[in-house]
Amino acid sequence: MERNTISDAEFLKGYSSTDFDKRLSFRDLLLNAPIPKEELMNNISLFVDRRNISRILFINEMYQKIIGIHGSIIEFGTRYGTNLSLFTSLRGIYEPFNHNRKLIAFDTFNGFPELDKKDDNANIKWKEGDFAVPENYPDYLTQVLKLHESISPLPEIKKFELVIGDATINISKYLQAHKETIIALAYFDFDIYKPTAECLKKIIPYLTKGAVIGFDEINVLECPGEAEALREVLGTKNYRIQHSIFRANAGYLIFE
Repeated sequence: MERNTISDAEFLKGYSSTDFDKRLSFRDLLLNAPIPKEELMNNISLFVDRRNISRILFINEMYQKIIGIHGSIIEFGTRYGTNLSLFTSLRGIYEPFNHNRKLIAFDTFNGFPELDKKDDNANIKWKEGDFAVPENYPDYLTQVLKLHESISPLPEIKKFELVIGDATINISKYLQAHKETIIALAYFDFDIYKPTAECLKKIIPYLTKGAVIGFDEINVLECPGEAEALREVLGTKNYRIQHSIFRANAGYLIFE
């Protein structure tokens, strides 16, 4: 299976190659910044463009919805772990001593599995292996998340878990092994139909009233599978799909 680790870049170029080139200019300016290295992280906002800020604001919007709701955060489809990093930091800001707010992430880290016909779209032909990450990347991500936890309260308590492998199988194993699980927020970033539908079905008994279910690509031409899964499992006429002012392609619903 071919591992395409740059699918995101190819996807963005399809919208506007000129805009994409400008984003690469931010990358080059960052890599060649004359700022002293020990001060670079304090000035990283110089290079964070509006798209990245919009993601931060969207993740923050969802997190604010679950403050006061008991339960863990589960992410389906993690890739490089950007959202996990944001969730970890937001927990440290809003709930610094809530060690019960665990983060559990499910991903093969090998990119798309076999696609369903419900993932067919008119713009892009996805294939197995798209959105993979480099070999051994989960080890690197673990280091990053541990570092984040080390600068937050209660650093001695590990509050995240990467579950590597087929999420449609591993979610059942995890929930069987962790019967205490209550889900306050589930975020789906699989992009495709089958794992989204299967995992959505399996978490329903573990969702608390008021839980947030988020989708990274909903009502998106290039990723019809997420909407198909939502329509079949929960029904779009049964829930209001909340649109965030911060991100065009993402949305969420409140489980009531």
